[in-house]
Amino acid sequence: MRRGLRAAVALLTAVTAATAKGCDPGSGDREDLVITGTPPAKPYDGPLHIPARPLGERAEPAPHLDSGAAGRALECDGEIYTGGSSRGWGEADGGATPEEGLAAYLDLEQPEEPDHGYRAERETADRVLYSFDVAGRTKVAVVVAKDRPDSPGWGPETSAACDPAELPASFTDTQPYDIWTDAHGHRVPFTELHTTRGDAHCGWRAVTFLETRGATYARDPEGALPTTMLTGPYLPTTRLPADARDTGHHLGERRLWRTADSAAVYVGTFGEVESWPQVQPGLGCK
Repeated sequence: MRRGLRAAVALLTAVTAATAKGCDPGSGDREDLVITGTPPAKPYDGPLHIPARPLGERAEPAPHLDSGAAGRALECDGEIYTGGSSRGWGEADGGATPEEGLAAYLDLEQPEEPDHGYRAERETADRVLYSFDVAGRTKVAVVVAKDRPDSPGWGPETSAACDPAELPASFTDTQPYDIWTDAHGHRVPFTELHTTRGDAHCGWRAVTFLETRGATYARDPEGALPTTMLTGPYLPTTRLPADARDTGHHLGERRLWRTADSAAVYVGTFGEVESWPQVQPGLGCK
Protein backbone atom coordinates (compact mmCIF):
# COMPACT_ATOMS: atom_id res chain seq x y z
CA MET A 1 0.00 0.00 0.00
CA ARG A 2 1.36 3.39 -0.99
CA ARG A 3 1.39 6.00 1.74
CA GLY A 4 2.71 9.55 1.68
CA LEU A 5 2.18 13.24 2.15
CA ARG A 6 -0.99 13.19 0.06
CA ALA A 7 -2.73 11.86 3.17
CA ALA A 8 -2.38 15.38 4.51
CA VAL A 9 -4.50 16.76 1.67
CA ALA A 10 -7.52 14.49 2.12
CA LEU A 11 -9.92 17.17 0.97
CA LEU A 12 -8.38 17.48 -2.47
CA THR A 13 -8.06 13.72 -2.76
CA ALA A 14 -11.82 13.45 -2.30
CA VAL A 15 -12.52 16.36 -4.59
CA THR A 16 -10.40 15.13 -7.49
CA ALA A 17 -10.62 11.36 -7.12
CA ALA A 18 -12.94 10.77 -10.05
CA THR A 19 -11.04 13.19 -12.26
CA ALA A 20 -7.68 11.56 -11.51
CA LYS A 21 -8.97 8.08 -12.22
CA GLY A 22 -10.17 9.19 -15.61
CA CYS A 23 -6.79 10.59 -16.58
CA ASP A 24 -4.25 8.28 -18.19
CA PRO A 25 -1.55 10.55 -19.62
CA GLY A 26 0.87 9.06 -22.04
CA SER A 27 -0.82 5.68 -21.93
CA GLY A 28 -1.07 3.33 -24.86
CA ASP A 29 0.87 0.22 -25.74
CA ARG A 30 3.77 1.29 -23.46
CA GLU A 31 6.39 0.48 -26.06
CA ASP A 32 8.70 2.91 -24.28
CA LEU A 33 7.88 1.76 -20.76
CA VAL A 34 11.57 0.90 -20.24
CA ILE A 35 14.29 2.82 -22.05
CA THR A 36 18.07 2.55 -22.11
CA GLY A 37 18.63 5.99 -20.66
CA THR A 38 21.88 7.29 -19.21
CA PRO A 39 23.11 5.92 -15.87
CA PRO A 40 23.58 8.58 -13.20
CA ALA A 41 27.02 9.49 -11.92
CA LYS A 42 26.27 7.66 -8.66
CA PRO A 43 23.77 4.84 -9.21
CA TYR A 44 21.97 3.46 -6.16
CA ASP A 45 24.21 0.75 -4.72
CA GLY A 46 22.32 -0.25 -1.57
CA PRO A 47 20.27 -3.40 -0.98
CA LEU A 48 17.13 -3.85 -3.10
CA HIS A 49 15.21 -5.52 -0.27
CA ILE A 50 14.72 -3.39 2.84
CA PRO A 51 11.78 -4.48 5.02
CA ALA A 52 9.35 -1.66 5.75
CA ARG A 53 8.93 -0.70 9.38
CA PRO A 54 5.53 -1.96 10.62
CA LEU A 55 2.89 0.79 10.60
CA GLY A 56 1.81 -0.13 14.13
CA GLU A 57 5.14 1.08 15.48
CA ARG A 58 4.53 4.64 14.29
CA ALA A 59 1.91 7.26 15.04
CA GLU A 60 1.46 8.00 11.32
CA PRO A 61 2.71 6.79 7.91
CA ALA A 62 6.23 7.83 6.91
CA PRO A 63 7.18 7.42 3.23
CA HIS A 64 10.91 7.16 3.96
CA LEU A 65 10.21 4.16 6.21
CA ASP A 66 7.40 2.57 4.18
CA SER A 67 9.08 2.63 0.77
CA GLY A 68 12.10 0.41 1.43
CA ALA A 69 14.81 0.45 -1.22
CA ALA A 70 12.70 2.54 -3.59
CA GLY A 71 12.69 5.43 -1.14
CA ARG A 72 16.46 5.21 -0.66
CA ALA A 73 17.03 5.32 -4.42
CA LEU A 74 15.26 8.66 -4.86
CA GLU A 75 17.18 11.91 -5.40
CA CYS A 76 14.57 14.47 -4.38
CA ASP A 77 15.17 18.18 -3.97
CA GLY A 78 12.78 18.08 -1.00
CA GLU A 79 11.03 15.39 1.01
CA ILE A 80 9.67 12.14 -0.41
CA TYR A 81 6.13 12.87 -1.56
CA THR A 82 4.71 9.37 -1.49
CA GLY A 83 5.91 5.82 -1.06
CA GLY A 84 5.01 2.42 0.24
CA SER A 85 5.20 -1.32 -0.12
CA SER A 86 2.91 -3.61 -2.07
CA ARG A 87 0.47 -6.02 -0.47
CA GLY A 88 1.33 -8.50 -3.19
CA TRP A 89 -0.34 -9.54 -6.42
CA GLY A 90 -2.46 -12.38 -7.72
CA GLU A 91 -1.43 -15.15 -10.07
CA ALA A 92 -3.09 -13.39 -12.99
CA ASP A 93 -1.25 -10.13 -12.26
CA GLY A 94 2.37 -11.29 -12.01
CA GLY A 95 4.58 -10.83 -15.04
CA ALA A 96 6.93 -13.21 -16.80
CA THR A 97 9.69 -10.56 -16.90
CA PRO A 98 10.78 -7.65 -14.69
CA GLU A 99 9.42 -5.20 -17.24
CA GLU A 100 6.02 -6.89 -17.02
CA GLY A 101 6.33 -6.54 -13.25
CA LEU A 102 6.76 -2.78 -13.72
CA ALA A 103 3.69 -2.73 -15.96
CA ALA A 104 1.82 -4.61 -13.23
CA TYR A 105 2.76 -1.83 -10.78
CA LEU A 106 1.20 0.79 -13.04
CA ASP A 107 -1.92 -1.32 -13.56
CA LEU A 108 -2.42 -2.37 -9.94
CA GLU A 109 -1.44 0.80 -8.10
CA GLN A 110 -2.70 3.36 -10.66
CA PRO A 111 -0.12 5.91 -9.43
CA GLU A 112 -0.23 9.54 -10.52
CA GLU A 113 3.21 9.12 -12.04
CA PRO A 114 4.66 8.78 -15.55
CA ASP A 115 3.72 5.52 -17.26
CA HIS A 116 6.79 5.27 -19.50
CA GLY A 117 10.44 6.31 -19.67
CA TYR A 118 11.81 4.14 -16.84
CA ARG A 119 15.37 2.83 -16.73
CA ALA A 120 16.62 -0.39 -15.14
CA GLU A 121 19.13 1.02 -12.65
CA ARG A 122 20.07 -2.08 -10.73
CA GLU A 123 19.33 -5.80 -11.09
CA THR A 124 19.74 -8.95 -8.99
CA ALA A 125 18.45 -12.46 -9.56
CA ASP A 126 15.07 -11.75 -7.95
CA ARG A 127 14.71 -7.94 -7.91
CA VAL A 128 15.10 -5.00 -10.30
CA LEU A 129 15.14 -1.29 -9.47
CA TYR A 130 13.46 0.89 -12.11
CA SER A 131 14.10 4.63 -12.06
CA PHE A 132 12.35 7.54 -13.75
CA ASP A 133 14.99 10.25 -14.07
CA VAL A 134 14.82 14.01 -14.53
CA ALA A 135 18.11 15.69 -15.48
CA GLY A 136 20.00 12.58 -14.40
CA ARG A 137 18.36 12.31 -10.96
CA THR A 138 15.85 9.69 -9.86
CA LYS A 139 12.41 11.14 -9.14
CA VAL A 140 10.33 7.93 -9.21
CA ALA A 141 11.67 4.55 -8.14
CA VAL A 142 10.00 1.13 -8.30
CA VAL A 143 11.46 -2.15 -7.07
CA VAL A 144 9.90 -5.23 -8.66
CA ALA A 145 10.42 -8.67 -7.14
CA LYS A 146 10.05 -12.22 -8.37
CA ASP A 147 7.95 -14.96 -6.76
CA ARG A 148 7.04 -13.43 -3.43
CA PRO A 149 4.93 -15.57 -1.05
CA ASP A 150 1.47 -16.03 -2.61
CA SER A 151 2.51 -13.70 -5.44
CA PRO A 152 3.98 -15.68 -8.35
CA GLY A 153 5.88 -14.01 -11.18
CA TRP A 154 7.22 -10.46 -11.23
CA GLY A 155 5.36 -7.65 -9.49
CA PRO A 156 5.84 -4.44 -7.48
CA GLU A 157 7.46 -4.68 -4.05
CA THR A 158 8.18 -1.05 -3.08
CA SER A 159 7.79 2.31 -4.80
CA ALA A 160 8.41 5.98 -4.03
CA ALA A 161 8.21 9.35 -5.74
CA CYS A 162 9.42 12.90 -5.21
CA ASP A 163 7.12 15.92 -5.10
CA PRO A 164 5.10 16.22 -8.35
CA ALA A 165 6.73 19.60 -9.02
CA GLU A 166 10.00 17.73 -9.57
CA LEU A 167 8.47 15.77 -12.46
CA PRO A 168 8.60 17.14 -16.03
CA ALA A 169 6.07 19.75 -17.08
CA SER A 170 5.22 17.48 -20.03
CA PHE A 171 3.75 15.10 -17.45
CA THR A 172 2.28 17.47 -14.85
CA ASP A 173 0.57 19.53 -17.56
CA THR A 174 -1.62 16.48 -18.26
CA GLN A 175 -2.69 16.13 -14.63
CA PRO A 176 -5.81 17.60 -12.93
CA TYR A 177 -3.67 20.04 -10.97
CA ASP A 178 -1.47 23.05 -11.72
CA ILE A 179 2.11 23.58 -10.60
CA TRP A 180 2.87 27.22 -9.77
CA THR A 181 6.20 28.99 -10.10
CA ASP A 182 7.95 31.42 -7.76
CA ALA A 183 9.41 34.87 -8.38
CA HIS A 184 12.53 33.31 -9.90
CA GLY A 185 10.61 31.01 -12.25
CA HIS A 186 11.24 27.88 -10.18
CA ARG A 187 8.44 25.36 -9.79
CA VAL A 188 6.83 25.59 -6.34
CA PRO A 189 6.54 22.23 -4.51
CA PHE A 190 3.09 20.68 -4.83
CA THR A 191 2.95 20.25 -1.06
CA GLU A 192 3.47 23.98 -0.61
CA LEU A 193 1.02 25.29 -3.21
CA HIS A 194 -1.07 24.03 -6.10
CA THR A 195 -4.47 24.42 -7.70
CA THR A 196 -6.79 21.69 -8.88
CA ARG A 197 -10.11 21.53 -10.70
CA GLY A 198 -13.28 20.45 -8.91
CA ASP A 199 -14.90 17.09 -9.47
CA ALA A 200 -17.46 17.02 -12.27
CA HIS A 201 -19.66 14.36 -10.70
CA CYS A 202 -20.21 16.65 -7.70
CA GLY A 203 -21.22 19.54 -9.93
CA TRP A 204 -17.96 21.33 -9.14
CA ARG A 205 -16.53 21.47 -12.66
CA ALA A 206 -16.29 25.27 -12.53
CA VAL A 207 -14.64 25.31 -9.09
CA THR A 208 -10.90 25.72 -8.66
CA PHE A 209 -9.31 24.80 -5.34
CA LEU A 210 -6.07 26.40 -4.21
CA GLU A 211 -4.24 24.30 -1.64
CA THR A 212 -1.56 25.78 0.58
CA ARG A 213 0.09 24.37 3.66
CA GLY A 214 -2.70 24.20 6.22
CA ALA A 215 -5.51 25.84 4.24
CA THR A 216 -7.66 25.46 1.12
CA TYR A 217 -9.29 28.27 -0.86
CA ALA A 218 -11.87 28.17 -3.63
CA ARG A 219 -12.75 30.02 -6.81
CA ASP A 220 -16.46 29.34 -7.18
CA PRO A 221 -17.94 31.51 -9.96
CA GLU A 222 -21.17 29.48 -10.18
CA GLY A 223 -21.81 29.21 -6.44
CA ALA A 224 -21.61 25.42 -6.50
CA LEU A 225 -20.14 25.03 -3.00
CA PRO A 226 -22.24 25.28 0.19
CA THR A 227 -21.86 28.80 1.57
CA THR A 228 -21.72 27.34 5.08
CA MET A 229 -18.41 25.71 4.13
CA LEU A 230 -16.78 28.98 3.05
CA THR A 231 -15.45 31.87 5.14
CA GLY A 232 -17.11 34.34 2.77
CA PRO A 233 -18.24 34.87 -0.82
CA TYR A 234 -16.11 34.46 -3.89
CA LEU A 235 -15.61 37.91 -5.43
CA PRO A 236 -14.86 37.98 -9.17
CA THR A 237 -13.71 41.59 -8.93
CA THR A 238 -12.22 43.34 -5.93
CA ARG A 239 -9.46 45.66 -4.83
CA LEU A 240 -6.33 44.47 -3.15
CA PRO A 241 -6.37 45.27 0.58
CA ALA A 242 -3.77 47.79 1.73
CA ASP A 243 -1.80 45.06 3.52
CA ALA A 244 -1.86 42.58 0.62
CA ARG A 245 1.52 40.95 0.11
CA ASP A 246 2.64 39.65 -3.27
CA THR A 247 3.86 36.11 -2.58
CA GLY A 248 5.83 36.04 -5.84
CA HIS A 249 3.97 32.87 -6.83
CA HIS A 250 2.31 32.89 -10.20
CA LEU A 251 0.55 30.65 -12.70
CA GLY A 252 1.00 32.19 -16.11
CA GLU A 253 -0.08 35.82 -15.71
CA ARG A 254 -2.06 35.15 -12.54
CA ARG A 255 -0.41 36.07 -9.25
CA LEU A 256 -1.16 35.24 -5.63
CA TRP A 257 -1.48 37.84 -2.86
CA ARG A 258 -2.06 37.17 0.83
CA THR A 259 -2.95 39.31 3.83
CA ALA A 260 -2.67 38.89 7.58
CA ASP A 261 -6.30 37.71 7.54
CA SER A 262 -6.28 34.11 6.29
CA ALA A 263 -10.01 34.12 5.51
CA ALA A 264 -9.28 34.80 1.83
CA VAL A 265 -6.49 34.99 -0.73
CA TYR A 266 -6.31 37.22 -3.79
CA VAL A 267 -5.59 35.85 -7.26
CA GLY A 268 -5.28 37.69 -10.56
CA THR A 269 -3.27 40.29 -12.40
CA PHE A 270 -2.38 43.82 -11.36
CA GLY A 271 -5.41 45.02 -13.34
CA GLU A 272 -8.00 42.41 -12.30
CA VAL A 273 -8.11 40.69 -8.93
CA GLU A 274 -10.42 38.04 -7.46
CA SER A 275 -11.02 37.14 -3.81
CA TRP A 276 -11.06 33.40 -3.04
CA PRO A 277 -12.57 32.47 0.35
CA GLN A 278 -11.11 29.80 2.59
CA VAL A 279 -12.81 26.40 2.64
CA GLN A 280 -13.86 25.20 6.06
CA PRO A 281 -12.60 21.76 7.18
CA GLY A 282 -15.02 18.96 6.38
CA LEU A 283 -16.02 19.80 2.82
CA GLY A 284 -16.36 16.56 0.92
CA CYS A 285 -17.68 15.23 -2.34
CA LYS A 286 -20.33 12.50 -2.03
